[in-house]
Amino acid sequence: MGDDRVRLRPWTEADLAVELRNNAADMTTFLGGPQPEEVVRNRHERFLRGQADGTISPFTVWSVAAGEAVGAAAYWQIDHNGRAVYECGWFVFVPFQRRGYAHRAIRLLLEHAAARGERDTMFAFPRVDNIASNALARSAGFVNTGVEDFEYPKGVPITVNAWAFDLRTLR
Repeated sequence: MGDDRVRLRPWTEADLAVELRNNAADMTTFLGGPQPEEVVRNRHERFLRGQADGTISPFTVWSVAAGEAVGAAAYWQIDHNGRAVYECGWFVFVPFQRRGYAHRAIRLLLEHAAARGERDTMFAFPRVDNIASNALARSAGFVNTGVEDFEYPKGVPITVNAWAFDLRTLR
């Protein structure tokens, strides 16, 4: 699925390379820094299992012009304040940032989730100091519902903005 410049391609075994490339200091500033390779490999396997059982929808963000993956985007099922919703996350490699890839990928991700029709709300939880991700959420149509305490990675407290998107608007 996609437009002339950006496509979301379903995650495959080969996309471990995308996860490993993302595990760099300049890509993980707001995510607690690079993680041990074993953690990255386990996340990749979790994506593949979740994709198979329908609980995670992971994609590579593919640039038609560049002819390669420029990042990744995914959404998964969570319970947020007693509601069954989706949570999403995304990244675009540094050389491809500020070209509209992330914005288009997020919109495609929202369209995909809306078409599934299983949940009505998508959340994104960027750290409050992650100016770029907060701006992306706003520009993609998410509404800031407030500040929340969060953990990422697990056991590391952070403060995030809770951005909500009403998927019913795309149905």
